Amino acid sequence: MTCSGLILGFSAKGETSSSKNLSPDIFLTLEPSGAIQIYAHRSEMGTGIRTVLPMVVADELGADWEDVDIKQATGDKKFGSQNTDGSRSIWKFFDRMRTAGATAGFLLNQAAAARWNVDPGTCQRNASHVIHKESGKRIAFKELVVEAAKLPLPETNELVFKAPTERTYIGKGKKVVDFADMVSGKAVFGADVRLPNMLFAVVERSPVLGAKWKDFDEEAPLSVKGVSQVVTIAPFKAPHAFQALGGIAVLADNTYAAIKGREKLNTQWGTSEHDKYDSDAYRDELMATAEKEGVVVRQKGDYKEAVKGLTTHSASYYAPHLLHQPMEPPVATADFKDGRCIVWAPTQNPQAAQDVVAAALKIPASEVTVHVTLLGGGFGRKSKPDYVAEAALLSQKVGRPVQVVWTREDDIQHDYFHSVAALKLEAGLDKNGYPEAWRMRTVFPSISSTFAKGVVQASAGEMGMGFSDLPFDLPHILCENGPASAHVRIGWLRSVANIQHAFGIHSFVDELAARAGIDPLTYLNRIIGRDRKIDLKAEGAEYSNYGAPIEKYPVDTARLKHVLNTAARSADWGRPLPAGQGQGIAVHRSFVSYIAIAVRVRVLGRKVLIEQVDLAIDCGLAVHPERIRSQMEGSVVFGISLAMMGKATMKNGAVEQSNFHDAPVARITDAKPKINVSLIQSDAPPGGVGEPGVPPFAPALCNAIFAATGKRIRSLPINEYDFAEA
Repeated sequence: MTCSGLILGFSAKGETSSSKNLSPDIFLTLEPSGAIQIYAHRSEMGTGIRTVLPMVVADELGADWEDVDIKQATGDKKFGSQNTDGSRSIWKFFDRMRTAGATAGFLLNQAAAARWNVDPGTCQRNASHVIHKESGKRIAFKELVVEAAKLPLPETNELVFKAPTERTYIGKGKKVVDFADMVSGKAVFGADVRLPNMLFAVVERSPVLGAKWKDFDEEAPLSVKGVSQVVTIAPFKAPHAFQALGGIAVLADNTYAAIKGREKLNTQWGTSEHDKYDSDAYRDELMATAEKEGVVVRQKGDYKEAVKGLTTHSASYYAPHLLHQPMEPPVATADFKDGRCIVWAPTQNPQAAQDVVAAALKIPASEVTVHVTLLGGGFGRKSKPDYVAEAALLSQKVGRPVQVVWTREDDIQHDYFHSVAALKLEAGLDKNGYPEAWRMRTVFPSISSTFAKGVVQASAGEMGMGFSDLPFDLPHILCENGPASAHVRIGWLRSVANIQHAFGIHSFVDELAARAGIDPLTYLNRIIGRDRKIDLKAEGAEYSNYGAPIEKYPVDTARLKHVLNTAARSADWGRPLPAGQGQGIAVHRSFVSYIAIAVRVRVLGRKVLIEQVDLAIDCGLAVHPERIRSQMEGSVVFGISLAMMGKATMKNGAVEQSNFHDAPVARITDAKPKINVSLIQSDAPPGGVGEPGVPPFAPALCNAIFAATGKRIRSLPINEYDFAEA
């Protein structure tokens, strides 16, 4: 069967078809040769999105996957948002991609029906053919392209979309199109770009944000074989946003020579307002701020009055600065010539790169072309194109193509850091130990400080990441935000403020359950409460819902509890465990998806062995189940890095860590738990996948460690604890 539908918010009317090709939408072109070109406008960094979105087009079109030729889009506003960030690619563009495929399919049906003198409604599409159901006639798309291209584009309400039972690829998936090239070494990542006459550059940047160079040795680097030039990049002008930081670049015939030349610069740096930044002292400052009343971001009932007659319990939590650390550090290649700049970069946000390069070079954005290579990881770092601006500025200065390469030390010491955070939670408890009143404060430097001077309060968007959207069914809730100044570049990292908020809130819930002597799963189900869709605005919260319409993506506690109990069943929750072992659980909604994680650990002295992770996800329609499972498994590994060892510290304004020896990430020996992923079948609209698996991992892990040792973790990372003393 087929079903009709109305897609709101997008127009199917793309570029006009040529006389030879059928191009009813900017994302799709059918050629008389039989080739079906589909543009991938999002960036591929291991999620499979370069496969999944074209797969949606192909399914609705009825294309044979072997006929599909996927083209990577350059940065261009005509494609809509290209920022592959915020777990938005599927839910923002699923309808648009279906519409593109259905529009072309409509025109092909019309052309075939005209040939056969039949009703277009009796035609179907499959394997790149239009098929007449009654007569069994079939004709290849390629034979209809010229005729279909002459037809007027349909209105959206004329389109007929496939029923779920008719889908060929959606809900089933296809192999990642870049897989063969990735495993064979043929895939082109940022550092693989090569241009004639190209120079390689590394940049010496100030160790302290905002300091300018006083002096450097311009001649010594030239003694290194292969080094050709030393060039300065002007310091940024506050607010820094995505500008190049500024510094001294050493250019050479190869990366090694450029690095060795940089070592001879002997740069002397001036002062900065951030010279005295000490992350240990700042921790104390944040924790003290969390003890004070802050700006109210949500208020339900009257916490202060209600708590007067209740027993209270409180706890404070701390999460440090975190690093992105993608396996591929930032890199970009630029070729400026005759007032135009062509860029090749592993960027999550090619339009931002286009705008930033144009501003840096003082040319129109239309004169900047950004080619997107494959990304060796991103996690939000590569949506900030400061490194792309560096390459463009240097190419403009030297008149040759330039590839800027960041070393691992550059990557760690000049990151856009995930914000350090302090949280204070307090609950007024009834006689059974359940909360009737709940107050919490969060204090952290805001991402908004990247874009505006003097910002000390977090944005409503950050507050809506696991904080002001608290899903508990309690009569009295008070959520506050305290001020905090930024002293390093602050940026979003995979799951953003959900990281610290889920850690604090679900650690505290487990703490309350232990205090009451109640099983944590029972306790969580009770405080989430009745099935309902929460009206956060009615409770005073300014809630953006990750940019998704709340009517389509409500905060649904029934779905939250369902994933919670599914993960618990998968983990065989509550079964007796040997001494030194424990289970922990947490559940969280973020990026309009619902995730629960149960973790089982075995603790031996200082060593925490993660034995098993059971994860349940409800992301609405599962467009590509295998890629969803892969992202959940990756979230666990990423979560291990953050929770167990993630930390960046600063002294005298400078980052103390430099490479994996003192800023480790999970290795194979750390990341080998058995991971079970339960994918909830749902007819809800598709939600986010790339980020939602991260937030509940840390609290579930910490809760499991408490169950095994009796040691409560209120400060990350975990590797700073000695559980032999528990």
